[in-house]
This record gives sequence, C-alpha cells and structure tokens, in this order.
Amino acid sequence: MLLFKRLRKLIYHNFKEMKWQGLLMSLLAYMLLCWLVLRLLGETALVGADYLYWLIVTASTVGYGDLSPATMGGKLFSAFFVIPIGLGLFALTVGKVAAFSAYQWRKGIMGMKALNLNEHILVIGWDPHRTPQLLRLLLIEAQQNLGRTLCLCVSDEIENPLPGEIEFVRVSAYNDPADMQRCCIDQASSIIIDCARDDSTLAAALYSHSRNPHAHSIAYFRDQSLSQLLRHHCPNIECTPSVAVELMVKAAMDPGSSALHRQLLSAGDGMTQYSVRYPEPLPPISIRRLYAPLKEHYQATLIAVDLEADGEPEINPPLDMELHPGALIYYIAPRRIRDFDWATLTQP
Repeated sequence: MLLFKRLRKLIYHNFKEMKWQGLLMSLLAYMLLCWLVLRLLGETALVGADYLYWLIVTASTVGYGDLSPATMGGKLFSAFFVIPIGLGLFALTVGKVAAFSAYQWRKGIMGMKALNLNEHILVIGWDPHRTPQLLRLLLIEAQQNLGRTLCLCVSDEIENPLPGEIEFVRVSAYNDPADMQRCCIDQASSIIIDCARDDSTLAAALYSHSRNPHAHSIAYFRDQSLSQLLRHHCPNIECTPSVAVELMVKAAMDPGSSALHRQLLSAGDGMTQYSVRYPEPLPPISIRRLYAPLKEHYQATLIAVDLEADGEPEINPPLDMELHPGALIYYIAPRRIRDFDWATLTQP
C-alpha cells in the first residue's frame, strides 16, 4: 500500500502540469509498451531496426504504408492504442516545444534573458523622448563601426523597443550585480548612461565605472553641477550636458546653425563628424601635410585633434602642429572611413 501511494504521488507530481520529465516518462513508457505488445503479437517486422521510424510515422498519422501490421491483433492494437495514444503524445510534445519556444522569445522581448555579449555598446536608461532616437542613430553608427552589437538596459516596465535589431535587458536596479551581469556590463566597450532623471544617471554611471572602468563611458546630464561631480570622482567618464540653449543662441546670431550642428551629429543625414586614431608605426606628421590629402582622397575635412587622447580636443588646430602616434583626429566626411591609406596620406 505504501509503495502504491508513493507511486501515485510520483505520477501525480510529474503529470499534474505535464512537465518535461512527465512527458519524457510518458513517451518512454509508450514506446516500450508498444514494442512489447507488438512482439507478443508476432509483429517481427515492426519491432526490428525500423521500429522507431514506424512508430513515429504511425503515431503522427502520416502513414506511408511501407510498414504495417501483418496480424489481426497487430492491426487492432495499432488502431485502438498506437494511433490514438501516440497522436495525443505527439500533439502534446509539439505543443510543449512550441510553448517553450514562444516563452523563450517572450523572455527576450521582456528583457529577462541573460545575454552573451562582448565588445558591445551598452545603453543604460530609458527616456521615451530621447532614447528611441538615440538607438536609431547608434544603430547607424554601429553598422559603420565594425558592426558592434547594441544592448539596451532599462529598469522601466517596457518591452524591447527594437526587437530583432538590438539586445534588451530589464533590471530591477542599475546597481544590482546579478541583473547587470545579464547585460554583460563587464565586457562592454562603450557604455552610454542616459536616464530620465539625473540622480539615476549619476548612480548608474558610478556603478558602471566600478564594474568596467576601462570602457569608454558617456553620461548625459541636464544639471551641469552633477556632471562636474561625476567628473571629479570618475575623470575618464565623458559627460555630455544639454546644449539646447547654446544652439538657440548660435542660431539667433548665425541663422541655420542648429541645422548645421544637427547634420554634424547625425550619421544618417549628410556630412557627419567622426574620429580616427593616428596609428603607432607612423612617424610624427604636421597638420599641414595631412589636411589636403584627407580632402583629396576621402572628401574629409580635419576639424580638430586630441594630442593626448584625453577627451580635450583642440578645434581648428594650426597647420604647423605636429601629430604623434596615438593622437585622435576628428574629421567631417559623408560616412565613416573604415580603412585609411596612411602610406598615401603621409607621403611627402
């Protein structure tokens, strides 16, 4: 009696919601029982090497007819047990697989899956007015710049705004180690922090810097004082304050300035500003020797250089300024130049 109760409890536990374990047990029991009964009924042709093939074809009601029961008992058993029971298990298996696939897809849409990313661009934060445009521009830039993957990490209760185009992770907090690990924050090459509130941006920036201090990090602030506070603690984080007021003043004095700056910032509209690092093997070179070849070969205009690559570029540098390997060169061009022919550009 005790053994029967334990067996009944085990069966109830596995078959209550028909979990994968219960389904597997049902399939194994079904295949074994069919094999034993067919063997007892003398269906030697069916219980040989082709047994599994015949069982699947018969249970799914495909019925090719190349193999079939030869005895009356085998025919009755197939008609009243193999086909109805097998069809139910077949439908249940297909349904479970479909439901599992849909659930995994839904987890991705809802940002609940752990990702496996490396050297990606991680965007932390969500602002319904700015973030969609930020993502669209980043996708254009990412496609031009070595095809890097883009991942959005949010704490808001939203779904992936661009499914199939970007990766998506939803977290409970931007300083939760387990949640932030799902977006592979330690492996990101660039981190952009742009939350709806400046205090959230500050907290996310401090945490991301503690997890990945070597990533190129950018934080957007409306309040300049918080930007200065972050730079004091994390000097290598690039803070980008709002420039709306400055653009309005410039447009008032020089009409068309706002459209000009928008074009320089947007990779999808006309000429855009990019940067490239002057490579190590090359000798020092003056701005004068590089300025004209850039225009002739690539229709690119040199506008600034950062000699120390410390985030403090010098705009409109003098022609006699000397560039050394490692310096950043900022230029305007119709698209990002992937492969510079430095030998041609630097020849006397």
